Amino acid sequence: MDFNQIISDLKNKVYHPVYFLAGEEPYFIDSISSFIEKNVLDEIEKEFNQTILYGKDIDVLTVIAAAKRFPMMSNYQVVIVKEAQNIKNLLGKEGTSKDEKNKHPFQAYIENPQTSTILVICFKYKTLDKRTSLAKAIAKNAVLFDSKKLYDNQVPGWINNYLKSRNYTINPMASMLLGEYLGTDLSKVVNELEKLMINLPIRSEITVEHIQNNIGISKDYNTFELQAAIGKKDVLKANRIINYFSSNPREYPLVLTITSLYSYFTKLLSYHFLVDKSKNNAAAVLGVHPFFVGDYEKAAKFFGTGKLKHIISNLREYDLKSKGIGNATTNEGDLLKELMFKILH
Repeated sequence: MDFNQIISDLKNKVYHPVYFLAGEEPYFIDSISSFIEKNVLDEIEKEFNQTILYGKDIDVLTVIAAAKRFPMMSNYQVVIVKEAQNIKNLLGKEGTSKDEKNKHPFQAYIENPQTSTILVICFKYKTLDKRTSLAKAIAKNAVLFDSKKLYDNQVPGWINNYLKSRNYTINPMASMLLGEYLGTDLSKVVNELEKLMINLPIRSEITVEHIQNNIGISKDYNTFELQAAIGKKDVLKANRIINYFSSNPREYPLVLTITSLYSYFTKLLSYHFLVDKSKNNAAAVLGVHPFFVGDYEKAAKFFGTGKLKHIISNLREYDLKSKGIGNATTNEGDLLKELMFKILH
């Protein structure tokens, strides 16, 4: 199941005996387990029938013993195991034994779960090998959810959908700015969006000005504006931005600036090789909002494929220099200025 289907089923009171929530993105795991914790049982039922366990304090048998209890004065009991990746031998030796006597106890429980228990396993930062018999048992008898991290270019779209679900909208410039500044840590993204929504009436459109006033991201000095200046060959504005970055290295570390520029220039190189350069097709291939395709079209006139390949090589060189490889004395600010000169000339 995907995230939206799981939440939809829970809202409709369609419950499963086991939820095994695993993967690299903790936000989705926390959201599902939190929804179950807050909504499946009422406040009186929770006193007798809701148990929260933590992986570092328990073993597999503790989980199974808790799951096998019967609810008191309720149709269900809820057992949530947080940080389950810290439970030693939770998965056994891949849970591959078909011999009932030697079968790992957790797999044995999954294959015959207590139907009056909702067991939630929060297995963060790791994935479960779906080829194992344990994974197959979960898929057959329970819910196996793989919580994947978003790619950088997926974050603005995710922000749009999240805000839409809360009856807000956001303009493309603002969503790109948030994505560039906050990265792929969705918990951090949601925290900042909540700050915005607290200060804005429902059904508002969030703008760049709102972000600057409520989150503190500068609308003039950020990697997104730097890319726009480079794409227009606006040397004065690009140099003004990198001078600001150089004066605030903790807020604008060189490694993140290089990462952002690398993404920008590889997309620009890809644009050159598109057969179908229509707005919708280019947006889909490049992973950007259609609103920005025109910017790539204009930038492509300034930067040919040969120049772009040279720039990408420069970015790799300066990434190594920023990490001390081939550079012993030059600081990050001067490295950025050197790099920008090579890009723009």
